[in-house]
Amino acid sequence: MDRLLELHASLNAVVWGPPMMVLLIGAGVILTISTGGVQFRRLGFAVRQALFAKHVQGDGSVTSFQALSASLAATVGVGNIAGVSTAISLGGPGALFWLFFSGVVGMATKFAEIAVALHYREPDERGVMRGGAMYILSKGFKMPWLGALFAMFTGLAAFGIGNMVQANSVADAAKTGFGVPVEASGLILAALTAAVVVGGLRRIVEVTQVLIPAMCAFYVLATLIVLARFADQIPGAIALVLEGAFEGQAAIGGFAGAGVSQALRYGIARGLFSNEAGLGSAPIVHASAVTDHPVRQASYGIFGVLVDTIIVCQLTGLVVLTTGAWQSGLTGAALSASAFKIGLWGGWGDVAVSIALILFAFSTVVGWAYYGETAVTYLFGWRAAMPYRVVWIVFVYIGAIGGLETIWSVADTLNGLMAVPNLIAILGSIALLRQLLKEFFAKGEVR
Repeated sequence: MDRLLELHASLNAVVWGPPMMVLLIGAGVILTISTGGVQFRRLGFAVRQALFAKHVQGDGSVTSFQALSASLAATVGVGNIAGVSTAISLGGPGALFWLFFSGVVGMATKFAEIAVALHYREPDERGVMRGGAMYILSKGFKMPWLGALFAMFTGLAAFGIGNMVQANSVADAAKTGFGVPVEASGLILAALTAAVVVGGLRRIVEVTQVLIPAMCAFYVLATLIVLARFADQIPGAIALVLEGAFEGQAAIGGFAGAGVSQALRYGIARGLFSNEAGLGSAPIVHASAVTDHPVRQASYGIFGVLVDTIIVCQLTGLVVLTTGAWQSGLTGAALSASAFKIGLWGGWGDVAVSIALILFAFSTVVGWAYYGETAVTYLFGWRAAMPYRVVWIVFVYIGAIGGLETIWSVADTLNGLMAVPNLIAILGSIALLRQLLKEFFAKGEVR
């Protein structure tokens, strides 16, 4: 058993090591060039679609905004709070620049994978529209075995990144912030999860379309209050970010110092973990949206990364830097909590971080439930959906009480492995992607 764990640790180091970072960022750069910088040229269109677009006719199971909300539910999670602080504590303020960079190129990747997924989507036996890398590989590349491999990775990886890790974060935040025993948190969270995921995609999007705007508004408001109090520190914080990104940071206070390579490594890693661009998760729910063209829905992917990595993560980072908490020697959620405790009055910092962690983690649990469900329905048919939901609920409780940590680790590796078949599908579809872009914008469909 020990030998197997050692082998897995070695595999995990490769899967989430520099080669994978280079592969994911490289894919984002290639797709940025191939689409003519779609995230820059069409950013305004993406924002208008997400915030102001009217409903369009077309095939699908949920509205475009509902699909966006479910996608954001799965990505706006613990990584936006604890992950950003971890990147800064290990890579220095410069990590925030590289996190921003990963978001910029990630916009192109997310756009591309959603557009191609919608092109190859199809309804399941119950009429629910399904899509993702498994369908692209099976229908477009005639490689059903690779599609099945991606589905297997997704169905199993979901129990780690989307389930147990998040449930454990909820239980920890509830215990730290409000003194709730982890067993009680686990039962409550499992019950809430059941109330949502048993109802399938329709119930998930009904909840997330309300939850996501509310929790993002709450968190952004808290960060803006802190930044307003420390507005005079913002220019210095930005200078620290730029200096650290290209020159590194010397040791100061409780911060041990970090070179450019550390800033680059941890910033990009946390950015990719946050927005999941290239892993192939978001296209699974976006493929269910009612839309008249793949490119229209793909623009929602650009907006999703804008919210997740460019806005929420950057605001978290600025709070950590402007308050000076980054020099405390703390890391992860503890560092974020310290920053908000300094920035907000009367002990509201701990409460704000605890509430944000609970909401962000819960949203990820319900969002990822649909990803895993789609994977198993692809492999075994629609009858596998309900048993998967039941097992999902059980594992929420197990994760909350801190059980089966080895499974968390294995699932983390499988999550990284999702990128390989997904990038094969997307990079192999660049010609199709260009065709879809030309077709959509040449017809004057921008409205």
